[in-house]
Amino acid sequence: MQQTPKKKKHRLEHTALAVTRWIGSPQSIFMHTAIFSVFIALLLANIFPFDALLLVFNTGVSLEAIYLALFIQMTVNYTTATIEEVEQNIDEIQEDVGEIQEDMGEIQEDIDEMQEDVEEIQEDVDELQEDVEEMSEEDKAEEAREQAEGKTLEQIHAGLQKLMQDIEKLQTKQ
Repeated sequence: MQQTPKKKKHRLEHTALAVTRWIGSPQSIFMHTAIFSVFIALLLANIFPFDALLLVFNTGVSLEAIYLALFIQMTVNYTTATIEEVEQNIDEIQEDVGEIQEDMGEIQEDIDEMQEDVEEIQEDVDELQEDVEEMSEEDKAEEAREQAEGKTLEQIHAGLQKLMQDIEKLQTKQ
């Protein structure tokens, strides 16, 4: 994810943010109420001419409204730019999350394939174990056969030796 460098706020933007924050505060309401009360008191007291006082009051209120509108618009512009940066960051994060999910899917597939391979290897090991056991049983059976054949051969050999002795005895008697 690529980090965008924070743009340095222009001094006027900083001022606009501070003014709009202050305008929305309880202190601002109290101050405006006090100013309006002073002008109303001056009007009621007839200290200044009514027309001049009203002209100054209306001009002041109009200028304040114009500047407030400008400051508020600057704040809206700044907030919009900030929101756009956040949206870009969110889009990048979503792309990264999508890539991570894809990677996780591939990893899960690899794990599943490895599990299948392990199961196949286990089956091969089981078959080999059975073959070893069969070979072991066959070896025992063959060894028993060989021993039986050996005994049979010994018996035949002993029988032949006895026959040869008998033949020799018979030949010597004749």
